[in-house]
Amino acid sequence: MTAETQQHSQLVNELLERVGEAVGKRAQASAVFGQPVQREKLTVIPVARARFGFGGGGGAGSHEGEEGSGGGGGGGAVVTPVGYIEVRDDAAVFKRISTPNDLIAGVFASSLAALTLKRLLR
Repeated sequence: MTAETQQHSQLVNELLERVGEAVGKRAQASAVFGQPVQREKLTVIPVARARFGFGGGGGAGSHEGEEGSGGGGGGGAVVTPVGYIEVRDDAAVFKRISTPNDLIAGVFASSLAALTLKRLLR
């Protein structure tokens, strides 16, 4: 590996590290809900699902008569509210937040079950 190729590889790695750190700092439950809330004898703790994706690339070499180079990277995250935990009098209870997607998944699962049952009863 040439010194130039190593330098490009190092730059791509540093870029991916910076992107990962930036995305990781923002993809937290507090980014969706805020911090846990305490009132009298009740504490509410937010719960979220976080998904991350990263990609990168690099390059080196050259075509005949041209200088070669390259590099690149990117990433992203999705943080989705799932529910919250109520802590009260030494007991904790998870409360799910329903979304339209939950209803769609339920209708789809019910339809699939009905079709399967119909085929089995023929």
